[in-house]
Amino acid sequence: MKKRMNDLAKEARQKDMYSLTEALNFIKGNSKVKFDETVELSVNLGVDPKYSDQLVRGVVQLPKGTGKKVRVAVFARDEKADEAKKAGADIVGVEDLEAQIKSGKIDFDRCIATPDLMPVVGKLGKILGPRGLMPNPNMGTVTQDVKKAVEGIKAGQVEYRADKYGIVHAGVGKVSFTEKDLTENIRLLFDTLVKAKPSGAKGTYVKKASLSSTMGPGLEVDIATLR
Repeated sequence: MKKRMNDLAKEARQKDMYSLTEALNFIKGNSKVKFDETVELSVNLGVDPKYSDQLVRGVVQLPKGTGKKVRVAVFARDEKADEAKKAGADIVGVEDLEAQIKSGKIDFDRCIATPDLMPVVGKLGKILGPRGLMPNPNMGTVTQDVKKAVEGIKAGQVEYRADKYGIVHAGVGKVSFTEKDLTENIRLLFDTLVKAKPSGAKGTYVKKASLSSTMGPGLEVDIATLR
């Protein structure tokens, strides 16, 4: 496996820059592992997230989904709990869910809460925050409309956020997706990032973009072909 990865990396370096089509063809043509790899888009932005006016964070609904099964936990009571379960939430509760998280058992990928339960969820900030799981009203995960939130996440909603280096990493589908479907997802995400340019960003906003698969090398992509 290591030799295979080294050979792939060497082959990838034969070109300094790929068009989106070339990058996808390389990734799809060289996936030889026994599982369906995730295709990831990474975009280097000219921002410094330590400043509040340079934050880049949000959610986008990918038209072709992500191909990933996402487990959703919901803090809700009574009719809102029933609503969440019917919408497909994997875990629904309050005190029991709180205890589960405190015990270290976190077997979900996204977390939603109704506004009235944020005092409970707030106490879990030191656990959920570092994992990127803290519900946030700006991300649509603190809401009364839990049905819409759960269904959106299950249908392929992607949360994006620039890390401390100003880089956004996001899964945009699976290697098994058609080139057309991956292209549609990638271009929508890229367009969303461009439109999310914060007021404090100075100079070149989009510096570099690359595509990779779970086990493959990163391929720098010509930004013009992402638009």
